[in-house]
Amino acid sequence: MFPGFTQHRAKVNGVEINFRRAGNGPPVLLLHGYPQTHAMWHGVAPGLARRFSVVTPDLRGYGDSGKPPSDPDHVTYSKRVMAQDMVELMAELGWRRFAVVGHDRGGRVAYRLALDAPDVVTRLAVLDIVTTHTMWSSMNMASANAAYHWLFLAQPDGLPERLINHEREFYLRSTLKRWAAPGFVFAPEAMAEYIRGFSTPEAVHAACEDYRAGASIDFQLDEADLGRRRIGCPVLALWGETGFASRARDVIGAWKPWADDVRGGPIDCGHFIAEEKPAETLAGLEAFL
Repeated sequence: MFPGFTQHRAKVNGVEINFRRAGNGPPVLLLHGYPQTHAMWHGVAPGLARRFSVVTPDLRGYGDSGKPPSDPDHVTYSKRVMAQDMVELMAELGWRRFAVVGHDRGGRVAYRLALDAPDVVTRLAVLDIVTTHTMWSSMNMASANAAYHWLFLAQPDGLPERLINHEREFYLRSTLKRWAAPGFVFAPEAMAEYIRGFSTPEAVHAACEDYRAGASIDFQLDEADLGRRRIGCPVLALWGETGFASRARDVIGAWKPWADDVRGGPIDCGHFIAEEKPAETLAGLEAFL
């Protein structure tokens, strides 16, 4: 899936991160979403690597990256800590400044990175998301039904873990199908990687902790920053016309309180725009980057 890329591991910020890299030119970091791995970039990363130095990691808790023990306040899987993983990874590779592209949960890591380390991020692209603060504060019947997993995965006491672990592959396949455009079929190699990456209780727990952080510390950090800190670099927002971000929201308008320079638009697909419409996604990213 990643011709020309090499696979590596690096220990940063107390966790081992699995990643692939390829290309020359300005550095670009690609961050995946839930319930996936870096394999989601298979249709985009090779094209970007023709002009950029591309790094595609598995976030902590996902794929072949480390899954550190959780803590009662969910700090271990907060987007602030995940963002620091990426700052240290890119520094280890020799880059103190770089562009970031994030889809889904990776987009949340990406915009937190841009807020916390404004001197590091040169450009930010967010795919099919609005901020965590916007998601929670604007949730209504329609959006809660579409994004039910935000509430389900954040439940305490191991409830979602126990239920998901009973039928991990069924849960993953049904989740991916539910969020994609009708009729879309994931590449078999990518699907195999998603299933493999989601195949242990540790992976399921880490993903739930990601969402528990989203319902606690991530929201709190957003709330503290809203109106006080803004993203200074240019921001590209792309979203699927039937994806999450567009449901009952003006996506560009939702990003305006957070960034000075926001542009972008919809792509005719569901949530997984980098896989459903890789050519369009690549063209949009290349023009922006």
